[in-house]
Amino acid sequence: MASTSPNADNDGTTDQVLVEDCRFTRILTLNRPQQLNALSTPMIMKLLKLFVAYEKDSDVKLLIVKGNGRAFSAGGDVASVARSVAQGQWALGTEFLRNQYTLDYIIATYGKPQVSILDGIVMGGGAGVSIHGRFRVVTEKTCIAFSAVLIVTGRKTTKDVFTMPETSLGFFPDIGASYFLSRLPGFFGEYVGLTGARLDGAEMLACGLATHFVPSTNLAYLEDLLTKVETSDPFVICASIDQFSQMVPLKASSAYNRLDIIDKCFSKETVEEIISALEKESASMADEWIVVAIQALKKASPISLKVTLRSIREGRLQGVDRCLTMEFRLCCHILRLEASKDFLEGFRAILVDKDRNPKWEPPRLDLVDSKVVDQYFAEVDDANWEELKLPSRRNLAANYVSKM
Repeated sequence: MASTSPNADNDGTTDQVLVEDCRFTRILTLNRPQQLNALSTPMIMKLLKLFVAYEKDSDVKLLIVKGNGRAFSAGGDVASVARSVAQGQWALGTEFLRNQYTLDYIIATYGKPQVSILDGIVMGGGAGVSIHGRFRVVTEKTCIAFSAVLIVTGRKTTKDVFTMPETSLGFFPDIGASYFLSRLPGFFGEYVGLTGARLDGAEMLACGLATHFVPSTNLAYLEDLLTKVETSDPFVICASIDQFSQMVPLKASSAYNRLDIIDKCFSKETVEEIISALEKESASMADEWIVVAIQALKKASPISLKVTLRSIREGRLQGVDRCLTMEFRLCCHILRLEASKDFLEGFRAILVDKDRNPKWEPPRLDLVDSKVVDQYFAEVDDANWEELKLPSRRNLAANYVSKM
């Protein structure tokens, strides 16, 4: 019989991660539904503790991770990070990210299978604790975007926030996105990362971000079957999920149907060349996704676009550990406001004043100095700064595979 952990941690706070014990399976439920399960520090620390403990526990064969409510997770609870930066305490923000990236790395190299059930909104940090796992199950309700959603506890979040990419917030797709976006077919990862395009379950399955599509009405049956699994054999688990999995067609309007055009445009060397190529295509065809992509690129932070493109390109040649280490450096430079204050300006324009009119610094792509972009990828020049030091892992091969 399954048992559920108490609803409070040792510090007396409401439990933000529910744990259900089912013989050889553990079900971890992200439990901040009012905040769309945005990842808080207590949530990240508890997940770290559980993942480390379960990997050592021979009685645990499989982990299932899901969200309570209409979201799996709408990203990291990084409003506190922005406030710390505004107060000149950038190091507090980097500690949040250090713990989050460590969790992502443990998941990416986990020695036991993880089944992530993505039945709803998935963004930013939510992608980090799911996409890096071995099995990613999506439904007709799934919507993913690599956006830095800044959730404040107790504050209602509107739906339009989910259309805003990291580059529109003066940030970039992190949580190991430079690793898995760079491994999507062709240059689809550049398209998703630069434009912040939202993908549905069918698109995630087609490009490899998901391994299975299961109708939401069958999730309870799938969970029940998985709780009876007595092995960590990924082929047995895959076969179990296959019993409920379906192949679903892409919508006619899906940009993934035009991967040839995406490859032609997003393979260009610079962001300026990508925009120019898209504008040429737009002049000869009336596809809405091209117009939307151009608009997103022109509204985004120029320096964030440059950093994002380079991070994905470098990610193609790196393992997940080096990708996370690179991204941590980028985050530190951004939070230190070294060359630009776009992170705070994006936070102000999108989620504080909500005027949707950020004043980027610099304001145009052609004004972004290549030496400044180089600086973002270098070590941080601060005596108190430390590189991201990831734990030693037995399973050095990442669990993420674009196709099962």
